[in-house]
Amino acid sequence: MSEKELFDEVTIGNLKLSNRIVMAPMTRNRAAEGNVPQALNAEYYRQRASAGLIITEASQVSPEGVGYPATPGIHNQQQVDGWKMVTDAVHDEGGRIILQLWYCGRISHPDLLPDNQIPVAPSAIRPEGEAVTFDGMKAFVEPRALTIDEIKDIVNQYRDAAENAKQAGFDGIEVHAANGYLIDQFLRDGSNHRSDEYGGSVENRMRLLNEVLDVVSEVWASKSIGVRLTPENSFNSMSDSDPQSHFEYFIKQLNKRDLAYIHLLEGDMMSESREVDYRALRDAYDGIYMANNGYDKQRAQTALANGDCDLVAIGVPFLANPDLVYRYKNDLPLNEADQATFYGGDETGYTDYPFAHKEVTETA
Repeated sequence: MSEKELFDEVTIGNLKLSNRIVMAPMTRNRAAEGNVPQALNAEYYRQRASAGLIITEASQVSPEGVGYPATPGIHNQQQVDGWKMVTDAVHDEGGRIILQLWYCGRISHPDLLPDNQIPVAPSAIRPEGEAVTFDGMKAFVEPRALTIDEIKDIVNQYRDAAENAKQAGFDGIEVHAANGYLIDQFLRDGSNHRSDEYGGSVENRMRLLNEVLDVVSEVWASKSIGVRLTPENSFNSMSDSDPQSHFEYFIKQLNKRDLAYIHLLEGDMMSESREVDYRALRDAYDGIYMANNGYDKQRAQTALANGDCDLVAIGVPFLANPDLVYRYKNDLPLNEADQATFYGGDETGYTDYPFAHKEVTETA
């Protein structure tokens, strides 16, 4: 069997990708009023359509799922129409784009939620740190533990969001079960202290993810659905007593679903440590494995050649280099990202990064 190459075409379900480079989901906080995607967002994604696949920034499935200012939603018609502008722009450039579905849970604040509601979680455990609000940083509050009926309502919100994503013209969806947001809060035992059917055993802690996958699979073919996981990321005050065995279990269960892929953030992006054996997790999965966290061209090529992954998701380099695939292919230098413009603002640090071929033309 030949080695996988970064610029090889690859097929996932019914999607033929032009290369194995994926634009990772990155929150940019530039949705318009009402959390509606706007023309600026369409231009941002259009510029990056040469990625084999774009995974959008996370998009909340309901008003109660919000965790940050100015993040796009996918729960009303205005948002669907806004996202349709984005998908049309990407498809016009020959790109592929899927929507990441999100519910923040305890990583929120009453100031962000309808009627100043208390954020919800599997258990009433306050995360350390502060929430980002329209009025600046504010300490996280103790969340309210969800009732079983409320959990069922959230599952239905994912179904509605999946239907809206299809109406908006996406090529698929990714269920965000990572980075300390609601589904991850259920998966990991540091944040899930429930004693009912949604807590305790690994089977029970996976129940919410399974129920979400059941309902979105009624809308999308399984090969159009991905899942993102973060076994040891401590971001958002997360922990787990045994991430290796727990996530091996979760991944083996996902084998039964014939998904488009699983998407793993490898290591802890806070401490930059890596204690989990990700090759073991990759070997536990029978399908397409997408690796993420700190990959550059060389490391991505090595991982693909060694069979450590099938796709590589790249974040910050894509943020600053809309033509990252072209730059990688031609061994060109990269633009440096301006961290001051990562979150919120206008086109500055968003759609104004230069393209390499334009630079060459202007200096010729």
